[in-house]
Formats: sequence, C-alpha cells, structure tokens
Amino acid sequence: MDDMEAQMNTPQGGRARDALFRRLLDLVAMPASRLAHQDRNMVGDILLDMLFHATTQERSLCASRLATSREAPRRLLRYLAQCSYEIAQPLLEQNEAFDACDLSEIVEATSTEHRLAIARRKVVPPGVSAALAEHGEPHVVRDLVANAGAVLPESAVDKLLTRSRDESQLCALLVERLELRPSQAMAMFWWSDGATRRKILQRHSADRLEVIETCKDVFEMMAAEKWADPVARKALQLIERRQRNREALERSPFDSLESAINSAGLEGMNAELAQEIGYLCGIKPVTIAKILSDKGGEGLAVLCKATGVKRDFLPVLWAALRRPLEIGDNEIHPQFAIVAETYEILTVAKAQTTLRYWNWSLSSAFSPQALREAQASGAPANEEAAFSTSQRTARLVFGS
Repeated sequence: MDDMEAQMNTPQGGRARDALFRRLLDLVAMPASRLAHQDRNMVGDILLDMLFHATTQERSLCASRLATSREAPRRLLRYLAQCSYEIAQPLLEQNEAFDACDLSEIVEATSTEHRLAIARRKVVPPGVSAALAEHGEPHVVRDLVANAGAVLPESAVDKLLTRSRDESQLCALLVERLELRPSQAMAMFWWSDGATRRKILQRHSADRLEVIETCKDVFEMMAAEKWADPVARKALQLIERRQRNREALERSPFDSLESAINSAGLEGMNAELAQEIGYLCGIKPVTIAKILSDKGGEGLAVLCKATGVKRDFLPVLWAALRRPLEIGDNEIHPQFAIVAETYEILTVAKAQTTLRYWNWSLSSAFSPQALREAQASGAPANEEAAFSTSQRTARLVFGS
C-alpha cells in the first residue's frame, strides 16, 4: 500500500482530501446543463469510493447537498440512502430520483425509520407499497395507507386487509382507499367499527341491475336443467333477484319469515329457529349464524332490508337475541339505534347484494383440514384455493 492509499484509508484525511471531497461534491451537484453525463458518473464513482472512508459528518453533508438533485448518480444516492437514518433522511424525504427498484432495495436493506420515511414520500410506487406492507410494521403501514400519494396494488391491500383483523386502526384508513375492492371491503366489514361498516355498506354495495338483466335468460336455462350444475348454481347465487326461499317456506312450520321472527321474539332465539330463519331468507346456516352472532348487529339490518321485512320486525329480532332495546328511562339503546339507522339508509337492492355476497363467500366450499393436508404434503396450492375470492373471504372472516 503506497503512501497516498494509506492516507486515504485513515479515519480523518488532511486538507487535500477535504478539498477534493468538496470539489467532487460540487461537480456531482451541478445541474445537467453544466456537466456532461459521462463526467458526472465518473465523478460519482470517485466520490462514492471516498464516502466509504468518510466521516458521518461528511456523509451527512453529501446527502444534504444531493437531497434535491435528480441528476446525481443513482448508485451514489442508493448508498447514502442506506447509511444510518440521520444521514439518509433528507434523501428519503426529498429526492425524486429514486425509482421503484431503488426504493424497494432500500426497504429491504435498512431500518424501520428508513421505511417510515419512504411510506411518507409524496409518491410511493405500487411495488414499494407491497414491500412495505410485507414488512408489516404497524406505524409504517398506517402512514402508508394514510398517504394519498402511495399507490396500493391489490396484493398489498390483501396483506393490509389481513393485518386489519388485529390492527383495528387500519380499517378506518383502508375504507377511504380507492383501491379497496368490494370483496375486500365486505370481508373487512366483520371486524370493523360502526362508522367504517356504514361506509362499507354505502360505498361497496352494488344494485346488480345490469348484471341481472344480462343474465336473466340463464336462470330459465338453469331451471330447465333443474339447477343440476353446481358451479353455475353457486355463481347465480350472487346474481339472482329473488331473496326469500319459496321452497323453504313450503316446507316450513311457519307461514312466513315474519312469523318465524315473531316466534323467536316470544321464545328466544335457538339453533333450530336460527337455521329456519336462514332457510326462509335464502341463506346458508353458516351465513345466518355469522349474522346473528355478530356483536355490532348491522348485519340484522341488512338481513331485514334485503328480505323485505318491515322495520317493525327489526326490534323483535334484536330482542330475540337477548339484546337490550332501551337504556334508562325509555331511551333507545345506542347500538340498536345504529342498527335501526343502518336499515333506513340501505336500499333493498344494495342490501340484497350485500347479503348475497356474504352468503356466496361465507358458505364457500373451503376445507381448512384439506388445506392443511395439502400444505403438509408439499403439494402446490390449487388455483381455487389460491385465487378464489369467495374462499379467501371465508378464510379471512373465520380466521382459518
């Protein structure tokens, strides 16, 4: 090692090194009109090698000078952005030269502080959002979802949706995102608070009119085939206009859905009555069980509005579940007030879509045991388990 190389490797250089460092930094920071691209990159390579032996103060100076530079060599910027947070902060907050690959590399190679700064950037590309969501640090994720400049790909929303089961603050943030799909919102409904549930029901329920009109002749074909095809039958569950099950009513000991609700109000709800009400409503046992056991109770409003049950029966159904209607001196119970208001704001068409979606997804043919066996055997996940919206919703809601 010659004398010059030995001097460069000392922790603190002399005046010459300091002067050279500053001249090189001045060159790299020059606007594009003053320095050729080739010269800038050559100078950047030299400066980067000097930074390996620089002090924290010198690296901080370099990062601060280049914080707004779009022309600085990206390798140099990436190195500084992966230094300690006190050095990297101005670059992560201000520099617009980083592309998605640069930011993803920084996300994987650095600390929570670095990732938080990236989550707060004016623009966060989809791939970077997905990487931040994968790390799952709660305060980073919250800032990411609250950042209007962050683009959330579907895969990231899926990860955040799963996290929202245990991090309730995420629900209120996710419901405001335009990227949230109806299927994701309808799954999140079950663990959201009342205000978030209202937004989900108002924003993510469709009326299905165009879908029904386009597929109406298929119902006639299916009837002619006696509804024998299970795949088509399951698909049409979500589209069909009629909600109450007429065939179930013919077999029922009750002459109407309202009679069954009255009976539950008088006797109290039991498993047999709950199942019978579910059949009369045209939904599966797992769906009615989820609605009746839900603590918030907004699902009861959806159930009644979708099936054409008048508002007078809503308190009967509420009381059948042994839930209080009033508190104190004839003052309506606040939770029932929310449920009653939910009934009023919903249209029949949107309530039917919501109820049908729940029934379609919650009663999905999903076997946790079969999935565990497939994973244990090392077999690849089949396309239905990996991509089916209904199966994914069932897994999320039931925590399987």
